[in-house]
Formats: sequence, structure tokens, C-alpha cells
Amino acid sequence: MTQHLEMVRAMVAQCSLPLVADIDTGFGNALNVIYAVEQYERAGAAAVVIEDKTFPKVTSLVAGGRQELLRIEEFQGKIEAARATRRDPEFIVIARTEALVAGLGEKEALKRAAAYADAGADMILVHSKQRTPDEVESFVRAWSGPAPIVLVPTAYPELNAARIKALGKVKMVIYGNHALRAAVTGMKDAFRRIRADGGIHNVHKDLVSVEEIFRLQGMDRVKSDEKRFLR
Repeated sequence: MTQHLEMVRAMVAQCSLPLVADIDTGFGNALNVIYAVEQYERAGAAAVVIEDKTFPKVTSLVAGGRQELLRIEEFQGKIEAARATRRDPEFIVIARTEALVAGLGEKEALKRAAAYADAGADMILVHSKQRTPDEVESFVRAWSGPAPIVLVPTAYPELNAARIKALGKVKMVIYGNHALRAAVTGMKDAFRRIRADGGIHNVHKDLVSVEEIFRLQGMDRVKSDEKRFLR
């Protein structure tokens, strides 16, 4: 939690957009959720996502991963704890059910989603590890609860924005790991080319400039502050 929280603080410090923090299972039981929500709200996050797996969790998409879920009542306690802890009523608590990932089916997923909405979840996130979006789309069509739906179409990229909009109940889409994967892809490709070319003379022109890195770091402000305060 400490490492993740520090990254959230760093991101909030550099970005004016609302930040959604995925805090997995809340790092333990309902008492841990209380502490986590206190810290993440104080750090500047606009929302947290908490899922109904047991702690410690295994990621949803890993092959053969352990996908054990909490009892519904226990997870309701976590949602209630998060709601009771937040200071700002605009701070969003998103309840994520892994019922489809665990192979428990749509009926169980709907049951859990309804229970979490009853416990006060502002939004419901439903996920699947199927390679097509059929399972998730069926859930969304069947959902009649008051909480809007959040989707994470990592495993089924054909679920594009137009298709999601047509479902009518989805209010947030999270592209959870694409920035990380793009960064790794870019780094691997750059160093592959450097090794193949025997230097940076070809790859250099395809990379962002050092000046762009300085711009992202706010170097103009640093230089301005140097002139103003370094005497």
C-alpha cells in the first residue's frame, strides 16, 4: 500500500484530472479499508476501486490464478466502512465484483452487485477474463440496480466506445494497463533497434525530445524560480 499510495500522491501532484485509485481488496479487512480510504482521500484521489476477492489477491487475468471471493456480508462491511470514512461526499467508492472471473456466473454477479449497491457503493465495476465481451454485455443488460456500471475491457478489446455507449448503463471505462504496456513496448523496441543499429543514430528521431521531457517536468517554472530566488 505504501508504494502505491506514494505513486498516487506523485500523480495527483502533476495532474489536475480526477484520479481513480485501484486499491485491490483494500489491503485487508474492513479496518484496513478505513485506513486506506483515509490515506487515499488525503492523498487527493477522487475515487477508489475495492474488489470482493480475499486478501491477498491474485490478479484476475493470470492463467490458473486463485480467484476466491469474500462472503457478500463481509464485503458489504468493507463498502460501508469506506462510505463512513470518506470526508468528501463526492469521493467515489466503486465496488468491483469478480464473480464472473471466478466462474460463478451472471446470477451470482448480479446478486453481489445488488448487495454492494445496497451497502452504498456509488458505482459497480464488473469484470471478466473471457476473450469476448458477451458475458459482460449480458450482465450490463440484466442490471437494474441504481448504481452505474464501470467496465475494464482489457481482455476483450473489441468492446469499443460505441459498443459500450449502446449498453446505456456504463458511466466509466478504465483502460487499466495500456499505458504501462505501451511504455514497455516502446522501451523494448527502442533498445532492440539500438542494439541492431549499433547506436542511437536511427532511433533518435523517433523519440520525444529531451526538451519535451523538461516541459513535462515543469522546467520553465524551475528556471523562473532559479532567477527569482537563487541569489
